[in-house]
Amino acid sequence: MALQITDSNFVTEVLESPVPVLVDFWAPWCGPCKMISPIVDQLAAEFAGQAKFCKVNVDEDSTQELCNRFAIRSIPTLMFFRGGELVDTVVGATSKENLVARLRACM
Repeated sequence: MALQITDSNFVTEVLESPVPVLVDFWAPWCGPCKMISPIVDQLAAEFAGQAKFCKVNVDEDSTQELCNRFAIRSIPTLMFFRGGELVDTVVGATSKENLVARLRACM
């Protein structure tokens, strides 16, 4: 299961993570977000202990700083972090295979 991220826990949970992190920027009303959410949950189970999976609800007030910081204009936006650095980004729904390949490249 993915961890809920807000402006206040982003640094600790994402930038300071000892393992690669996939961050899913999403909203409850977004159709493509609903399509990709089960894939992110599957990957969280498959890569448990090897990577961290986080979700940022772009509609919440507690995430607006993050959305501005990363210029989120379309959702879903999936960002891959390693060692506190952004290393890859996917905008829009994509396949599980594509996400696995990008995640492995981050490891």
